[in-house]
Amino acid sequence: MPGIRPLIGISTYLEDQARWGVWELPAALLPAGYHRLVQRSGGLAALLPPDPAPGAAAAAVTRLDGLVVAGGPDVDPARYGAGPGPRTGPPARRRDTWELALIGAALARRLPLLGICRGMQLLNVSRGGTLVQHLDGHRGPAGRFASHPVTPVPGTLLGSLLGDAAVTVPAYHHQAVDRTGDGLTVSARAEDGTVEGLELPVDTHGFALGVQWHPEMGDDLRLTEALVRAASAHGTGR
Repeated sequence: MPGIRPLIGISTYLEDQARWGVWELPAALLPAGYHRLVQRSGGLAALLPPDPAPGAAAAAVTRLDGLVVAGGPDVDPARYGAGPGPRTGPPARRRDTWELALIGAALARRLPLLGICRGMQLLNVSRGGTLVQHLDGHRGPAGRFASHPVTPVPGTLLGSLLGDAAVTVPAYHHQAVDRTGDGLTVSARAEDGTVEGLELPVDTHGFALGVQWHPEMGDDLRLTEALVRAASAHGTGR
């Protein structure tokens, strides 16, 4: 039916203790910028907390029109065959397992996929890539986003969405892509050469894109509007 908004799943944190109001309890949570970004771009947002049940990721993907893998803690270096560096944060193994399963299921079904920050790093790791465990200059003080320019690569999907000129983006990360995974193309870089965008070929994978920055903290809807368009087309074909 015309006008049906596509359902976009967004992965979440899973915290052993979180506080809101008078409560301090285990919680699945996500900064509101993520679901608001999807809603502002024309999609329906559904939160996807880690689910340990066998086949849960594949089952979730069959019900979705698109997927956002959200930002969050450092990826466990064991996932790419490394030991933890001195400035690498504690592992979030439940999220790693869940989000890697979501990415694998999404790619298998050509489900439109957008990885944000950690989500882009996991996309890279899922394809056999590795990460730099610490770099400076890509975040502000604790809990504060920085901003810096990134330049899309001409001829890529990301370049077609954002143009070839540098754009200023909100950023908060201290890890980044090192060796790119199989089949992935670098589609944006920061001034210091840091990989800021990755994507898979549209002809074989459809919309499968990761960005190192945080579009949910800004007003540029071009990426998520493109995701929603792709999700609408995917939903029509299901």
